[in-house]
Amino acid sequence: MQDRLEVSKVNDLIFDIGMHKGEDTDFYLKRGFRVIAFEANPDMIAFCERRFDHFLANGKLIIVGGAIIGSKDLIPGQETVKFYKNNSLSVWGTVCTDWAERNIHRGTTSTVVEVPVINFTSIIQKYGMPHYMKIDIEGCDIICIEALKQFQVVPDYISLESSKTSFSQIKEEVEMLSELGYLSFQAVEQSSIPHTQKWIGEYMEHTFEEGSSGLFGADLPNCWKTKDEILSQYRVVSLGYKLLGDFGLLNSWKFPGSFLFRGVTRRAIQFLTKAPVPGWYDTHAALALPATDRIRR
Repeated sequence: MQDRLEVSKVNDLIFDIGMHKGEDTDFYLKRGFRVIAFEANPDMIAFCERRFDHFLANGKLIIVGGAIIGSKDLIPGQETVKFYKNNSLSVWGTVCTDWAERNIHRGTTSTVVEVPVINFTSIIQKYGMPHYMKIDIEGCDIICIEALKQFQVVPDYISLESSKTSFSQIKEEVEMLSELGYLSFQAVEQSSIPHTQKWIGEYMEHTFEEGSSGLFGADLPNCWKTKDEILSQYRVVSLGYKLLGDFGLLNSWKFPGSFLFRGVTRRAIQFLTKAPVPGWYDTHAALALPATDRIRR
């Protein structure tokens, strides 16, 4: 640990990595946190500069424009990177060529723009380690997890979008979080958040927008799980992805009555996961079990 970088933990700071339209930034600011928000899409940056002009003016919000890329992909002296700005669904914008190709197969197109490269390590050194780090940058979440290995401290809470194509990749993500010191986990299905989550504070309440990551940390409604328990849950979730996801095996079946078989399979997996199938999930992790929570045994 001695050769790792030293930074201070900042308890009133959140990193919103993948700000998009500010769906989560809005919630964090309402909660009284300071926010460092990262966004690559120039259109979304301009939108959020208008939406949050007051918070930008008073310093509660700082927007870092550009893309976070892995050190192995960075050419010495490189200042910009190609960003695939999705023309139909702005949330699908990515720097990953394979993700852009996946989006073409989903029936969308992209416009390629050059955006600045973000030195993520330097941002942490400048502003400190946040209390919570939300990561949702299409295809690049794991880069931020890798970067945390350089530091002596990590966020108290962290979340990232889980893989929809590979259980082994989900396992790798959870193992990396465990190696960083995270002990407790939750898998939170994202599509249902606007209908199932609400935050009620002393003076206000917040209803989550479509596309929000929702509650975090000690406010999450479900019980925390151990690493082994969360991987067991993800095995079932991954089965739903494999059978009924974007390129699900059962979706290609066209024989008479195949829709009935898909329906039965969907209901069976939904019974096990208690969530929409296939859905999509964020993995939340905590360094320590919140005092008000229990790990389900």
